[in-house]
Amino acid sequence: MPIDPIIEKALENGQDALSEHDSKALLEKYSVPVAPGILVETAEDAARAAGELGYPVVLKACGSEITHKTERDLVAVGVRDEAELREAFDRIIVNLGNDHYEGVVVYRLVPGERELVIGLIRDPQFGPCVMFGLGGIFTEILKDTSFRVAPITEADAFQMMEDIRAKDILGPVRGKAPADKEKLARALVGLGKLGLEQDYVAEVDVNPIIIEPDGTPVAVDALVVLARPGD
Repeated sequence: MPIDPIIEKALENGQDALSEHDSKALLEKYSVPVAPGILVETAEDAARAAGELGYPVVLKACGSEITHKTERDLVAVGVRDEAELREAFDRIIVNLGNDHYEGVVVYRLVPGERELVIGLIRDPQFGPCVMFGLGGIFTEILKDTSFRVAPITEADAFQMMEDIRAKDILGPVRGKAPADKEKLARALVGLGKLGLEQDYVAEVDVNPIIIEPDGTPVAVDALVVLARPGD
């Protein structure tokens, strides 16, 4: 399988990881549902993007080397109108300082309280392995996850959903629709395919995937870590 152009360009640039914007663009090719986002360079373009996506929106600084976005105030969530957007955009640019960045991404705000995590790791013995579990801030604390060696089938993906202790989160909860397990299964199968086809992908972390009130899963944050040639 030829190397994906997104990965190829990143390797040529000497990157160790894809930006969030590029990570989502790659993952979307492998059936992972991602939040709609538009990369912009100016406040004027950000306002146009927000008008196209519809308020409220989220603004995030974009760059392959930018980390700790929340702690550095490089994210604005729930921006409600153009005045608030312009203020948030300017604040993000100031906080970036001298960091290299690609721009700012404007995303549609994804509603929902149920959070999941999916991912890919490369085990030294088994190779690419797909992960599914409870997401958000509790991922590291609760460690409620399930793993399968790639490639996986949709039946494997459904079983992974049954494996976690918090599996009831996928059902109807407090008037909210059950999660669309078919879309989640396709995303998990796609991650396994990505791991087999793209050798320069070392790790994928999609956290969180938010389940919208109508049951639609949407990835709102993602990171693809690259393996350097010869690693």
